[in-house]
Amino acid sequence: MLAWLIVAVLAWGALAVFTVSQHASGAGTVVSSSEPLTYDALGIWQSLSDANDEASAAILAGSEPPQAIVARYGHDLDVARGDIVDAASRGGPAASLSALSTGLDSYQDEVSRALANNQLGFPVGAGYLRQASALMTLTLLPLAHDLYTTEEARLAATSAQATGLPLVAVTIVAGLALGVAYWQSNRWIYRRTRRVLNAGLLLAGAAGAVVMVWLVVAFLSGRADLLAAQTQGSTPVEALASADIAVLKAHSYEALTLINNSGDDSNEAAFEAQRTALGPGPGSLLTSAQQAAAGSPGAAAAAAAPAAAVAWFAQHQIVRADDDGDNARVAGGGTHQQAVSVVVSGPAGKAFDVLSADLSEAVSADNTAFAAHASSGQAPFTALEPGVVVATLIMVAAVGWGLSRRLAEYR
Repeated sequence: MLAWLIVAVLAWGALAVFTVSQHASGAGTVVSSSEPLTYDALGIWQSLSDANDEASAAILAGSEPPQAIVARYGHDLDVARGDIVDAASRGGPAASLSALSTGLDSYQDEVSRALANNQLGFPVGAGYLRQASALMTLTLLPLAHDLYTTEEARLAATSAQATGLPLVAVTIVAGLALGVAYWQSNRWIYRRTRRVLNAGLLLAGAAGAVVMVWLVVAFLSGRADLLAAQTQGSTPVEALASADIAVLKAHSYEALTLINNSGDDSNEAAFEAQRTALGPGPGSLLTSAQQAAAGSPGAAAAAAAPAAAVAWFAQHQIVRADDDGDNARVAGGGTHQQAVSVVVSGPAGKAFDVLSADLSEAVSADNTAFAAHASSGQAPFTALEPGVVVATLIMVAAVGWGLSRRLAEYR
């Protein structure tokens, strides 16, 4: 009995340590690696999208674009490069990050030529911008999107490791079986020795019960926080970011349509495609983002975004009418230059700013919530592994002490 109980205690202790190690490792990876890497990937994707939008806005504004637009464009590039470096230092995919870094240099060169020629009044500046925009939308943004989805999938996998039920369930069942073995052993001893209690088995059972309760509480607490990190953090952020990128693309296409001013409606068609995808409406990006963010810190901002989008789209129709000359035939109606003004600093630009701010606020709030919940989800596992080891040693010693006393009575 002594030998079997000691083997059973050591086996259960090894299982419990392995279980805690797996869940603590998953929670730790979420906090120290997966979450920061996913955040870097999201930052690259958003910064590149915003940079492309600001570059279009700078050309559209004329030979002397507002300094705020130029500064924001430069800031976006700096943020994207910083996130690329951070992602590389955290073990992100080297090939994708290298391609993004190289492509970003080429993109910046094209935009610099566009800005320089535009400042001199040369129409070729618009051509350079089209090349830069094509590089961004066809190469860099898809690369950034793939990087984000890859890291988001890795984050989901590590979160699943930290919140999975089977291993914990097996450990709890094994612990209960060990408790039954203690009870049966004590009954066997009682029937043969008439000793009601065995102090060693009682102490071993108490130590096992304490560590079992600790394991269950730590797991449930950590799991609740990590699941909250998903439902109130990473899941809504993914939906909100997709909507935000689509909005930035649409705004860039709006600017490119005005910059071309040559009867080429390909960019307007691209704008309409993004508008259709954005919604709002069932299955649209904005509605999906609002639903995903329900109950999260970014819920209010996400809920305001659809109405802001409707207001922006309404202003866009006025811009198109001005640009196409439809409003010029009406007293006080607009022209192409007035359409540009409406987009750069007028109602259309302000409506876009409101929509962009709503989505950015929601993304930021839910990112913060994810980081907080993920950190809280790691905390319960901090001292559990050494605690299980100590409890196992106490249980082995207690079993050995308790049964050895009974064996000594027969010697």
